[in-house]
Amino acid sequence: MKARILVVDDEAEIRRSLRMILEYEGYDVQEASSGPEAIALVEREPPDLAFLDIKMPGMDGLETLEKIRGSNESLPVVIVSGHGTVSTAVEATKLGAFDFIEKPLASERVLVTIRNALDQTRLQSENRTLKRAAEARHQMVGESP
Repeated sequence: MKARILVVDDEAEIRRSLRMILEYEGYDVQEASSGPEAIALVEREPPDLAFLDIKMPGMDGLETLEKIRGSNESLPVVIVSGHGTVSTAVEATKLGAFDFIEKPLASERVLVTIRNALDQTRLQSENRTLKRAAEARHQMVGESP
């Protein structure tokens, strides 16, 4: 099954170039041009991963990340910035960003980040499933004085 990736950026050209890279690699791509649009998409049909620009008019990337975390804490979100500062990267990480990438986006860096994020999500999901199975197997059934 193809992983669905959400690209959030107010610049259509950035969205288009990321879409080209991702579709060429076989990913399913959704686009949003603003924070509120991204939040609505995440709530309606959650993607497997999101790329989120930090500098957007109105609701910026950090605020959008915070709102996304409120409704979906397991979605890996990669923050994209044309003005990467250490403090912004630290703030994004504190808010739960999976990674921080600077523009211009190098396709190899983007693809490695996607693989890492999707692998981590898959491992966390497997871990939860195995824990539930182990708990069910060792569950005490019965009543006795």
